[in-house]
Amino acid sequence: MSLLEGKVAIVTGSGRGLGLAYAHELARQGAAVVVNDVDREIAEAAASAIAEAGGRAVAVTAPVGPTETARLLVQTAVTEFGRLDILVTNAGVLRDTVLWKMSDDDFDTVIGVHLRGTFTCVREAVVHMREQGEGGRIICIGSPTGQRGNFGQTNYAAAKAGIVGMVRTWALELGRANITANAVVPVAATAMTATVPYFAAAVEADEKGEAMPAFFRHDLGFGTSDDVAGLIAYLASDAAADVTGQAIGVGGDRVQLWSHPEAVVTAYREGGWSYEALEADFPAEFGGQLQSVGEKFPPLPEDLQRPAPNA
Repeated sequence: MSLLEGKVAIVTGSGRGLGLAYAHELARQGAAVVVNDVDREIAEAAASAIAEAGGRAVAVTAPVGPTETARLLVQTAVTEFGRLDILVTNAGVLRDTVLWKMSDDDFDTVIGVHLRGTFTCVREAVVHMREQGEGGRIICIGSPTGQRGNFGQTNYAAAKAGIVGMVRTWALELGRANITANAVVPVAATAMTATVPYFAAAVEADEKGEAMPAFFRHDLGFGTSDDVAGLIAYLASDAAADVTGQAIGVGGDRVQLWSHPEAVVTAYREGGWSYEALEADFPAEFGGQLQSVGEKFPPLPEDLQRPAPNA
């Protein structure tokens, strides 16, 4: 019997890229899958490819964010396959620009799809899972940007950090219903990373169907969409029944368990901390423990360096 035989999953934003890899892996493990994309041809092609590979899938064309889309996705799962067990919230968009150039629409669009879309879809799925009474799996997609920040991504960082915060809350709220909630933080060759010169050699290898250099797979934990899909299937399975409220990074040859935010240094002062006390003591108490921001990558080995696109 397959790992997820008899289970039904929804994967938002699964017409291509990482979402498509998740949908294929869940179907390969036996789950029936509701595929979602804003492009009808892309969504239907994804569902057809899953069916041709021996799986079961149906396509829903709708933008993630509105409650109406969330209801449509859950209704489709129940109507077509009789139940809902797994939700993977993967849909997303990018509107990258520095803070002082970011428009209201840039901000609202990204927050609407990522953060609101995750909220509305999870809320609708949980209502059904609780009524169904057999537990469930909520898997939300985060990002290193949400964990560490990234230049030019105020909106995306806010959304992805918010998703992880919601997951921790849902793990508390859903435990009694045997519904787990986890965040996956993928690092993989995508349309976004394809534009970053640092990853050019890895993306180039992936596009040729060749193995990525070990530097990327091992040292950076950077790989293909398929490298991420195994963790999605694991978290969707009964084997992960005790895993909830976690942020788990995955990419290439690496899996990481991210820590929850904790106080790094604690200092006490009788009577409280006035400005004068902070001015006098903050550097000694906290200066050496100030936290870094952004991701720091090691220098590329010479054989993996590529000229800049406009060089």
